[in-house]
Amino acid sequence: MIAAQAKLVYHLNKYYNEKCQARKAAIAKTIREVCKVVSDVLKEVEVQEPRFISSLNEMDNRYEGLEVISPTEFEVVLYLNQMGVFNFVDDGSLPGCAVLKLSDGRKRSMSLWVEFITASGYLSARKIRSRFQTLVAQAVDKCSYRDVVKMVADTSEVKLRIRDRYVVQITPAFKCTGIWPRSAAHWPLPHIPWPGPNRVAEVKAEGFNLLSKECHSLAGKQSSAESDAWVLQFAEAENRLQMGGCRKKCLSVLKTLRDRHLELPGQPLNNYHMKTLVSYECEKHPRESDWDESCLGDRLNGILLQLISCLQCRRCPHYFLPNLDLFQGKPHSALENAAKQTWRLAREILTNPKSLEKL
Repeated sequence: MIAAQAKLVYHLNKYYNEKCQARKAAIAKTIREVCKVVSDVLKEVEVQEPRFISSLNEMDNRYEGLEVISPTEFEVVLYLNQMGVFNFVDDGSLPGCAVLKLSDGRKRSMSLWVEFITASGYLSARKIRSRFQTLVAQAVDKCSYRDVVKMVADTSEVKLRIRDRYVVQITPAFKCTGIWPRSAAHWPLPHIPWPGPNRVAEVKAEGFNLLSKECHSLAGKQSSAESDAWVLQFAEAENRLQMGGCRKKCLSVLKTLRDRHLELPGQPLNNYHMKTLVSYECEKHPRESDWDESCLGDRLNGILLQLISCLQCRRCPHYFLPNLDLFQGKPHSALENAAKQTWRLAREILTNPKSLEKL
C-alpha cells in the first residue's frame, strides 16, 4: 500500500516539475503580454476619467488583482477609491451579492461617485460598469495597441479580446478590509480545527472584494436593486488559506489536468471550481501532517472523487457562501460529460500512476 502511494507521489511530482511548471511559465509569459496591453488601455481611461485609476501593478512577479480563469482567459480587478460614505448591506436576499447604500442621504454630494447613486441611495454596480465600458471602448481606439485589441460585443461586462487569442475581463471593484460579510458569518465551522484562530484572523483581516459584474445567481431576475448589486469575491482570503504543505502543488496539478483534459463543451469546469474543492479538502483533512508532500496522491484522489460527486449532484457550493452554487446556469449535459471525463481521469491516475506521463 505504502509502495503504491509512494509510486503515485513520485509520478505526481514528475508531472508537477514537467507539465505544471511548463504551464506556469507559459501563463506567466501570456500575463506579461496581456498586462502590457491592459495597462495601456487603462492609462487612456485614466486620462479621460481620473476616478478610474489603474491598480494593475506588478509585485514580486505577480500582478495584484489578476486572476487566471484559463490559459487564454483572465480577469483584472480594478480597485476604485472612496467607498467611505456607503454602508455594506448583505442580508442574504441576493446569494453571492451585496449592495452599497448611502449611510446618510445628506452625504450624497460628498461621494466621488455621486452620479451613479440611485434615487433610493444605492451605489449602482451596473451604472458604474456601463460608464467604465464606454470609457474602455474609447480608450481601445486611442491606445498604442489598437491594432491587436478589440472590445468583446454583446455583453454588459468589460471584456477585451487581445491578438484574437486571449480574453481579459476588466472588473471595477471595491476592496473591503476590516469587515466580514454576514453571509459568510458561519465560517469557520465550530467543530473543525482547521484553519486555526491565527489563520482565521489573518483571512478575515484580508477581507473581500465587491465586484461590478453580472451575477449568475440573479440571471433572469432583473429588478433594479438586483442589477445595482455587487458580487462578493474572496480571492486573497482563499489564497491565504491555501498556504503551506502541498496545497498549492495539489491545486497546480488540478489546474493542469483541467486545462489538458476537462476543457469541455459548455465550459462546465474552471480553475475556480478546483480552488474551491481544495478548500473543502483542507476542512476534511485539518491536520498539517495530512498535507505533507507524501500525502499528495491521497489529497488529489480525494478532490477528484469530490469533484465527480459535485458534478453528478449538479451542485458545487461556494466555499465561503454555501448558498451560492458555482454550477448554476451550466447545462446538465455538460456537467454529466465532465463527471464521466473526471472519472476516467481519476481511474487512470489511481490504477496506473505512470499514465501521468501521457496526461
